[in-house]
Amino acid sequence: MQVNGKELAVEVDGDGPAVLLVHGLGGTANFFQPQVAALAERFRVIRPDMEGSGRSPATGALSIEGFADDLAALLDALDAGPARVVGHSMGTITVRTLAARRPDLVSHLGLLGAVPAPLPEAGQQGQHDRAAKVRAGELPAVATGVMTNATAEATRRDAPATAAFVRELVLRQDPEGYARSCEALAGATDPGPIDPALPLLLLTGADDGVGAPAVTRALADAHGSAVVEVFDDCGHWTALEKPHEVTDHLLKFF
Repeated sequence: MQVNGKELAVEVDGDGPAVLLVHGLGGTANFFQPQVAALAERFRVIRPDMEGSGRSPATGALSIEGFADDLAALLDALDAGPARVVGHSMGTITVRTLAARRPDLVSHLGLLGAVPAPLPEAGQQGQHDRAAKVRAGELPAVATGVMTNATAEATRRDAPATAAFVRELVLRQDPEGYARSCEALAGATDPGPIDPALPLLLLTGADDGVGAPAVTRALADAHGSAVVEVFDDCGHWTALEKPHEVTDHLLKFF
């Protein structure tokens, strides 16, 4: 559908109060596929491929602020606010920015594998280096690295199809769109504190080396009344590595 003058692939399932699910870097709407059936029994589940990811082409330079503006326009176009909003990884910065800019559109906020904003200097450089590798034709190597480094050892050992799906999500990205998304993450700024009155759910993996549990705990401490869960034997790809647990937490939180 047309959102802010660009074409975004958007999937909508179910009826009821709106739930907006926002993937992170290297993801698509399919990141949340394990949660859709259960959520759609009670909610209207909205899943976009963000600009530059999946089926949504990049039309220019990408930024977290631009992503948040697109989400606001999407919710407005669907008359879907206020919504229960969930973000993963880079998407956690995007949905925090959305909540800060348009609090009228967000009734609940869920963050999976929350990452800091801004990234540490080394992390910013790492994203620029990754963008350069992808533009140099090294997307397969990057996808393998994401699978190896961002999933838990237990996932790769006991659920190899899940690990393979993570690799496939990254491998099927448009290289230029993925590179620009890396640059958007490198340029992320602090969206500010999360309103203590906004219900907040924080889920992450004990083995998450991208959105370290310390980031989740710091956000929880600053908020004051967040629901927090750190899953054992789980890396960064939370909704895929712990699908049933994430679904249960979302349903209870909503």
